Amino acid sequence: MDLITLVDRIGEAPTAALFGLITGITFGVAAQRSRFCLRAATVEFARGMMQDKLAVWLLTFSTAVVWVQPAQMFGLIDTAEARMMAVPGSWSGAIIGGLMFGAGMVLARGCSGRLLVLAATGNLRSVVSGLIFAVVAQISLTGWLAPIRDQMAAMWITSGGRNMDLLTALHLPEGSGLVFGLATALLALELSRRNQIGWQRLVFASGVGFAVAMGWAFTYALSLVAFDPVQIESATFTGPSANTLMFFLDRSSVLEFDIGLVPGVVIGSFLAAFFAGELKFQGFEGPTPMRNAMIGAALMGFGGMLAGGCAIGAGVTGGSIFAGTAWLALFCMWIGGMSMDLVMGGRGQPAAI
Repeated sequence: MDLITLVDRIGEAPTAALFGLITGITFGVAAQRSRFCLRAATVEFARGMMQDKLAVWLLTFSTAVVWVQPAQMFGLIDTAEARMMAVPGSWSGAIIGGLMFGAGMVLARGCSGRLLVLAATGNLRSVVSGLIFAVVAQISLTGWLAPIRDQMAAMWITSGGRNMDLLTALHLPEGSGLVFGLATALLALELSRRNQIGWQRLVFASGVGFAVAMGWAFTYALSLVAFDPVQIESATFTGPSANTLMFFLDRSSVLEFDIGLVPGVVIGSFLAAFFAGELKFQGFEGPTPMRNAMIGAALMGFGGMLAGGCAIGAGVTGGSIFAGTAWLALFCMWIGGMSMDLVMGGRGQPAAI
């Protein structure tokens, strides 16, 4: 069955949700088995340890770049009109939101994507944190915090009515993005060799990056055949978490890629943990971790919405197409995360959970 037949049979919106579901399941399985998490990589790097969490993050990031950049070069996808590129980006939002998100993920002991994966495997702390994250993200999008977010975002925006393409802005030749991705992959593989990471974990780490490329390919392909405009996008969890929450609260909500993505991650993570025998209920370890997790989730909800994406949305999805504000947001997430780990002195905060 080709794409046009599928759209004619089930409709454009259900097709978008189906593509989101497939992307989410792929992401969920790969993220659960690889233990992918920006927070873990950031904390590890802040403590001067170039070990497995950093290697996994680098391999995920480089895999997304290595798939997306050649696809753009050969015309298989075109992200020029993607939501992240077609509208002005906010430099101020990337800085402030990135710092907030980075600090929040250390407090919450997991970035938004990792919390979603853990929640699906029985981690009750992540369930609570994830709900707070989604609620605050929604309030920041359309609620009381929206005017504050808008004011912060408007302080410094990109010129030309669009986001900045870093490769174009730096006048780099075609293929530079692919070369960068391959170089990053080699670094990740060298770190993996030094830390004796098994091939299975490396495959799943690459799978997270592949899921990002898959999302770009799905939404671009749908945009070519759909009658109504379709957002060209891929995996991210700030907006989709808020949209998924409202989908179940508001009967007027409609199906879209985001609505399939979040349940897909839950399904994929649950199945991966089930077959690996890793399903187990876990709660808060005391009042301080609970307080930190709640504050951290709120910071990530507002910060991710202000920055234009979360650790996945800006850090990997936006990074793979070299969106200027996404790279700045990612850099600030690292700075915010390392700074918060320094403030907390690494007390009771293992590099991975």
